[in-house]
Amino acid sequence: MSGGSGPVLLGQAIVAPASLQDEIDRTAYAMAHLFDGSPPWCQPIFIIALALILVSVLSTLILGNRSRSEGRRERDDDRNLPELDEADFLWVFVVPALNEEVTIADSVGRLTEVEVRNRVILVIDDGSDDRTGEILAGLDLPELTVLTRVPPEAREGKSEALNAAWRHLHERVLRTGRWADWPVERVIFTIVDADGRLDPRAGRVSWHFRDPEVGGVQSLVRIYNRTTPLTWAQDVEFGVFGNLLQRGRMAWGTANMGGNGQFNRLAALDSVAVRDDRGRLGPWRAGRLTEDQDIGLRLLHAGWRGEQARSITVSQQGLNSLRMLYRQRTRWAQGGWQVIDLAGAVLRDRSHGIMAKLSQLWYLATPIVQSCVGLSVVLSVVFLITGEVRPHWTIIMAVLFYLFTAVPGIIGVLHARHGRRVRDILVDLLIAHGYLIYSWIIYPVVYRALFRQLFGIRSWVKTKREALTEADDSAAPGEMGEIGGPSGVPAR
Repeated sequence: MSGGSGPVLLGQAIVAPASLQDEIDRTAYAMAHLFDGSPPWCQPIFIIALALILVSVLSTLILGNRSRSEGRRERDDDRNLPELDEADFLWVFVVPALNEEVTIADSVGRLTEVEVRNRVILVIDDGSDDRTGEILAGLDLPELTVLTRVPPEAREGKSEALNAAWRHLHERVLRTGRWADWPVERVIFTIVDADGRLDPRAGRVSWHFRDPEVGGVQSLVRIYNRTTPLTWAQDVEFGVFGNLLQRGRMAWGTANMGGNGQFNRLAALDSVAVRDDRGRLGPWRAGRLTEDQDIGLRLLHAGWRGEQARSITVSQQGLNSLRMLYRQRTRWAQGGWQVIDLAGAVLRDRSHGIMAKLSQLWYLATPIVQSCVGLSVVLSVVFLITGEVRPHWTIIMAVLFYLFTAVPGIIGVLHARHGRRVRDILVDLLIAHGYLIYSWIIYPVVYRALFRQLFGIRSWVKTKREALTEADDSAAPGEMGEIGGPSGVPAR
């Protein structure tokens, strides 16, 4: 044996230290030499990946705890909010539409069933060359206005279409007629995708807007055609995002917007309006592939709160084609790379505390975390196959990577499904691991998106809708992770 406070090695064994300091030293030594045997050039990658894994697990546990306590906060705050209900608000439902002949009538028709007293429906026909315009013209809905955009302004992107609706709302709807001079603080600009089915109870989201600091509220997103493993996994994915990540961030008022089923206070949108390169004013920035993520973060930086609805849902079509899913998620991932430029605004933000800022920064770092950890996983597999490193090292890394990917999914599923019995928990664990497999299948999109971003590729191909079936037409939300398409009438 040797003296000193450091760990003592005998052959391949580590002799247990005699004090707390020895324990700390031994742990530090083990961590410092965890990657011995791997090529020196890749050791920094693995060290960074390990740090990100630990932070990710810690973040998930914190968000899970905050999500669980959020329900209690809502019940306590209810007593301190002004007495407002849905009739005190003007609900403007905005539907961007580009070649949506398959689903547009279904989506718009369901907006008339939303239980609100004051309603305007604006559909932006963004240069469709199919039967979308014809179908909209045939709808006999007094609340409906169709804004038809034509080249060269048409097909510039969803941001530009939404900005056109925002300008029309200010210049026409709130200036003349029935809704003239309605206060912008009580106008709710609600975005519903052309395949979206907004919950008929959506007016209950007015509970959130009783707080004058709330600028945006996001619905829980569901998949109504979850009849295949791929669409089922997408339903779980949205459930984990809404019930864990979004609800957890609500504690700091930093829940972000998700596009479909997005409610924004018009006054909040007005506060972040900017001019594009043509001098046109609008809240959404041109060229953003995830315009919802971008504007959600900018609303936070302007001092508004973002919240996640717990019981209000919006259902949409899932993608049954892996190729189409890759294309869609590549666009979303590239949007994630784009909004990293908002990190400086997070640091300058004086309206949120340190935990809220850390939450936002970690959210912005998502593509960086995914790409780094993914690279380390790929290298681990390569080294294991080629025999470049000691087998026990690859086993350690495999366990760590499993924890990184499995823990968030498991916690998210447990929060989303609220199971308490042993049988429920076992089912939740199976669902979480199915979701884990799905996550790794679509993981490469983060690198494809980075390539497109680095080379300035901004083009995108619109997601094609699938024909509606009789089962889709009667689908109810059901429980997250439910196998197969549900039946019955939509919840009221």
